[in-house]
Amino acid sequence: MPPRGNVYVIDDDPAMRDSLEFLLDSVNFEVVLFESAIAFLEAVPTLQFGCVVSDVRMPGIDGMDLLKRLKANRNPLPVVIMTGHGDVPLAVEAMKLGAIDFIEKPFEDDRLIGMIETALQQPRDGVRSDAVAPEIAARIESLSPRERQVMDGLVAGLSNKVIAREFDISPRTIEVYRANVMTKMQAGSLSELVRMAIRGGALKD
Repeated sequence: MPPRGNVYVIDDDPAMRDSLEFLLDSVNFEVVLFESAIAFLEAVPTLQFGCVVSDVRMPGIDGMDLLKRLKANRNPLPVVIMTGHGDVPLAVEAMKLGAIDFIEKPFEDDRLIGMIETALQQPRDGVRSDAVAPEIAARIESLSPRERQVMDGLVAGLSNKVIAREFDISPRTIEVYRANVMTKMQAGSLSELVRMAIRGGALKD
């Protein structure tokens, strides 16, 4: 069977690199490992199209700097950013810089594999279709004022507790609003909601 596509893993943690290589190799991706963003950037001119899976916190050039450099060079490689718990605001910033998705550690194997498959189907010239933007804007318009406040809090990386404190309502009520937001926006995950907020004009990139 031919490989399903190239995946470039960037992580300074050897155990994480080995784990990802084992996982992605087992589902027939062609995997290349990099211990730093510098090593990856040096290799970029020789690499074929593929999906980059990069940690966000690394010594030297971190995931954010990497995204800035790829964006400045108009590099079309799609990037999935891995974040630790509590790094959601950083992940939102990463998506504004052009990452196509983010995933929080520890993550489900199938979720990462699905993200990579989606990334590899992106247009290779880096141009995204904006045909869906009006549809997303209409979904945002359908939110009640309180649901919109909750969505803004979520895409800013705030927890249910913090949003609840801000509006002086119970975290349980926030959970209900959060569920309504995800349903009305047709978002299956927080990263999808962030993507929609950017493309629908609710979160400027």
